[in-house]
Parts: sequence; C-alpha cells; structure tokens
Amino acid sequence: MADHVSWGDRPTLRNPVLITSFEGWSDAADAASSAGRYLTGAWGARTFATIDPEEFYDFTAMRPKVRLDDNFERRIEWPANQFSAAAIPGGGRDAIFLVGVEPGLKWRTFCDQVVDVANQLRVDLVISLGALAAGVPHTSPVTVMGTTTSPDLADRWALGRSRYEGPTGIVGALNDALGRAGFPVASLWAALPHYVSQTPSPKGALALVEAVGRLLEVTIATTDLEIAAASYVRQVDEVVEADSDVAEYVRRLEEDIEEGDGDDDEDVIEEHDLPGGDALAAEVERYLREHRSE
Repeated sequence: MADHVSWGDRPTLRNPVLITSFEGWSDAADAASSAGRYLTGAWGARTFATIDPEEFYDFTAMRPKVRLDDNFERRIEWPANQFSAAAIPGGGRDAIFLVGVEPGLKWRTFCDQVVDVANQLRVDLVISLGALAAGVPHTSPVTVMGTTTSPDLADRWALGRSRYEGPTGIVGALNDALGRAGFPVASLWAALPHYVSQTPSPKGALALVEAVGRLLEVTIATTDLEIAAASYVRQVDEVVEADSDVAEYVRRLEEDIEEGDGDDDEDVIEEHDLPGGDALAAEVERYLREHRSE
C-alpha cells in the first residue's frame, strides 16, 4: 500500500502513461529531470499527489533548503517527489509524471509506493528517462538509447534489451519493480559528454523530449529547448576552443563518431586522457553561469 503518498484530487485518466525522471545518479547534466519538468510544463500537468520524503532521505546527506518567499518569510523546501497529470495534446490519452529526487533510503519501499499509485490509476505504459556520461562530443547529435523487457514494446518501437551489468540507481530499481508488477516499461537514456556532465544540458533534455514524442506519436513544442540547446553548444564551444589540448580531445571524439570505430581498442579515448577535465567542467560551469541571460 502507498502508506507514504499524500493524495489531493484523484484524477480520472484515459489509458495513462507514467513518465518518470529523477535528479541524482541517473541524471547526467540534469538532462532527464529537465526533460521531465519541461514536459509537465508543456502539457500543463497539475500535481495530485506527493511522496512524503521523511522515510526516504538522510537529511544530513541531502539537506533541505531554506528559501525566502516574496514577503521575506522563511520556508523549508524538502526533497520532492511529485505526481502530476495532464492530457497529452493530440494523443488521445493522458500522462502521469513522477518528477523527483533519487531517494537515499528504503528503495524497495519507495518503489512500492509508485507501483501502488500506478495500480490505482490503471497505468497502461511506463516510460523512464535517464542520462549517462559517455565519451561523446558535445557537438554531435545526442544519442538516445531505448531498452525494454517487454516483447510487445520491443516489437512496436524496435527497442533492445539492456545488457548493462553493474551499479544501478532508482531508475533501474523502479523499472524492475514496475516490470515485475506487470507494467510494460520502456527506458530512454541520453548519452552526454562526460567532460561537461556536471553542467545542465538543454541539448540532452531536448533529445529526451523528442524521443518521448516519437514513442507516443505526438508533436511536442520544443522551441524554448531548441534555443537553449543552441546557446549551450555555442558557449561550450567557446570554452573548449580556448584550450588547445581540450579542443584536440574533442576533435578526436568527433573523428571516432564519424569513423564509427569508437569500439576499436587501439582508438578508444579514455576519460583520463582529457586534459584538466575537472578544471574544464568548473570553467564551463562558471562561464555558463556568467552568461546565463545571453
């Protein structure tokens, strides 16, 4: 039972698709969480339920934040996991969004809350969004990888089965829980350049939003994201071009993409080959922060 879910108005929905995204380990460059938030705004989603954070976070590790409102009154913002719902324009069905922050505690209990909500609202399909840091250049189109454990979805959308083994995040744990509960689950992952993986990437968010649109066969207005993505690429270009070693590294990544031999052991560029990667990330973050309004 969803003992830790606080409900508002329970929406009446048509064949709803649940779209999940989380800040944290599975959210390189904030691309997945940004895509989830963008879709909730574009489709006018309204919050109808929240998961109480008390059981799922160590607040000494993920501290709540104090904010001042317009009247300079102090309020505390806790890590939020919110369910919202909207009609999908032109889609003939509705969407439920779970946009949140990866919990630090009791993942199985957390997943039970989501599965129970999905059961109560008769979710028809689940699409999870994630983003990972990879050896790709920021100048190339963003690759979005789609996987599923559902034979029907694999046939319908030409999705593969994930062969990944290793540590996982809440996205993987939740996909497993929902799949075991009988829900068809598709997972979309954007591969983003590791040398700027700490800098928010509207280009990555745009790729995920467009991938959702293709799966659901709907048109999503993305003008704002397209403008932000173009600005992001220009600004990262300026930082990269200012350092000849980094510019050479990015050029080598571009050549690997063009030649299709990135898997050749002799040509693979390892992350540690990047000159001053941490310094570059800090410089990009500083530059983008100073030029945010341009």
